[in-house]
Amino acid sequence: MSSPSAKIDTFLRDSDAPTPFVVVDVDLVEERYVQLVEAIPAARVYYAVKANPALPIIRRLVALGSAFDVASPAEIDRCLEAGANPHDISYGNTIKKRRDIAYAHSCGVRRYTVDVEAELDKVAVEAPGASVCVRLRHDCGGADWPLSRKFGAEAPDVVRVLALAGKAGLESGVSFHVGSQQRDLGAWDDTLEVVAEIVERARNQGANPSFVNLGGGFPGTYREAAPTIDAYGAAVRTALTKWFPLGLTEVMVEPGRYLVADAGVLRSEVVLVSRRSPADSERWIYLDCGKFHGLAETMDEAIRYRLRTPHDGQTSGPVVLAGPTCDSADVLYEKSAYELPLALAEGDMVDILSAGAYTTTYSSVGFNGFPPLQEHYV
Repeated sequence: MSSPSAKIDTFLRDSDAPTPFVVVDVDLVEERYVQLVEAIPAARVYYAVKANPALPIIRRLVALGSAFDVASPAEIDRCLEAGANPHDISYGNTIKKRRDIAYAHSCGVRRYTVDVEAELDKVAVEAPGASVCVRLRHDCGGADWPLSRKFGAEAPDVVRVLALAGKAGLESGVSFHVGSQQRDLGAWDDTLEVVAEIVERARNQGANPSFVNLGGGFPGTYREAAPTIDAYGAAVRTALTKWFPLGLTEVMVEPGRYLVADAGVLRSEVVLVSRRSPADSERWIYLDCGKFHGLAETMDEAIRYRLRTPHDGQTSGPVVLAGPTCDSADVLYEKSAYELPLALAEGDMVDILSAGAYTTTYSSVGFNGFPPLQEHYV
């Protein structure tokens, strides 16, 4: 079970920074990067910048030789500011304005993800000579944060778009995403079987897809246990050898959560402890951080963070956790059976662990007048 680093604990002990804030140990990001490269040596790492676009993280990953998956021109600019080579940037968002594609192309970005013919047409016009990755839809079974409904095409449509890319003279490949926080090791094998069939059918139609993007899905450490990165690596390596025995020109992998989640802690303060009625066994714990302050992934209680308090080890009882805003949706956990120490009181600090991913940029800019989530890097 991942614990905060000594650097983070020292910062939390010595800091008088106002809560809520996130503190990230960039050395842990590097450690995770190295572990992933060792686990899947055939794959080039494209860090999913959306997970945490902080310059200290991107600069460290540039120095390590990482490539980058971006979702917008702003993320392209951030990577270039950090020293990334534009040829190491993949524009992975399947929904792009024409002017954004043109801007990316003018910056030197050459790889774009599409999932429909209309998006391919935009790339062919605005980024001539580009390399396109056609995204396959995945059902995301086994993932805590599924991604299947909004992105990707069914296999026959992927074949058709690959064939059109070939006719347009564009290099092509296939991408997929098994869902974020994927705990089923078989997810990659199941999908790569479909990808292998797609590649064969596309080649029979004159296309030449030469690379595969495995997406992300590798986990952070939350309440529910997940396999080790070595286990994920073994599963992916076995699946690649099984379905592509002759190899591929390139294999991409797009980790976000795995690289940065466990490197961060979100510190919050208890604002209020109450019961909705005298007979209610559950206490309501209101924190100064909620869904509008970086904890958006508690939506539907999908991501269940581990918590740390100064009273851990003492007698605990059931709680409902909520944020500080006037929005009734700002409830973090009501169904997930959280318990916290009975001694927890107003003014106590609650540390939300493994909060380095999908928190800082999920924070609103001022809902209810609350300031955005602050961030620190050590």
